[in-house]
Amino acid sequence: MPATGVETRQLFPRHRRSAGRARAALRQQLVEWKIDDEPAETAALLLSELVTNAVEHGRVSPGRKIGTRFALYDSTLRVEVADANNDLPKPRPAGIDDEDGRGLALVIALADRWGTCPRRNGIGKAVWAELKLSGEGSEFGP
Repeated sequence: MPATGVETRQLFPRHRRSAGRARAALRQQLVEWKIDDEPAETAALLLSELVTNAVEHGRVSPGRKIGTRFALYDSTLRVEVADANNDLPKPRPAGIDDEDGRGLALVIALADRWGTCPRRNGIGKAVWAELKLSGEGSEFGP
């Protein structure tokens, strides 16, 4: 594993294919950081859910993009997705026949920690999820 405090950022268009492209970018970065397969796959699933939510609900204007950030620090991997919607995500129950509505529930179940923060420019928010790569104990919720 590389030294702590490394990160990368990428932009993706507001398009349903962006979740797959973001997953591919994350997987490539995690190979460079020498992250094991299991946490890498969990991180890819978390990122996919966050990007999909940003694509569907992010209010990204034409020509603007969804921001992603992958960071590794203190044996913690963080995936973060930023969009222009100020509304914070709220978990909601999904019915058995619902085709969507489970993304945030998956994030809550799989992440060691997750939460939101305002964007630096004051427009929108970032939603992040973290995975501990070693050690005991997990914290859930924002």
